[in-house]
Amino acid sequence: MTYAVSAALQAAVFQSLAADSELAALVGAAIHDQMPPGPVDGTFVSLGPEDVRDLSDQTHRGAEHRFSVSVVSDAAGFRDAKSAAGRIADILVDAKPVLSRGRVVSLRFVSARARRVRAGQTRRIDLSFRAIVEDS
Repeated sequence: MTYAVSAALQAAVFQSLAADSELAALVGAAIHDQMPPGPVDGTFVSLGPEDVRDLSDQTHRGAEHRFSVSVVSDAAGFRDAKSAAGRIADILVDAKPVLSRGRVVSLRFVSARARRVRAGQTRRIDLSFRAIVEDS
């Protein structure tokens, strides 16, 4: 098994989101690799948890990374959050971002969950993705 590509994958996902002008029009520079402290202000994106399992074989080291990207918004209704979540899916699905170590073999959307949190004051959408990576 290899977990060695995890940091490179996270950096590449973050960079792909941060570099997208359409996503920036929706959330500005509010793309984080962790949930920001304090109350929600506007709409932001946060990279979330990750589960990894081995996909190595006799000749290659690889892994399946299941990770989430969250959109959180204090806007009334889900429209702003869903617009940002849709753009994130457009950016990441079938993407082959260049990694500092290893390579992305496949990147797919798995599921999404939209809900109200913080006594209904905040909207949150958690998008789940599955990346298959090989170590180089």
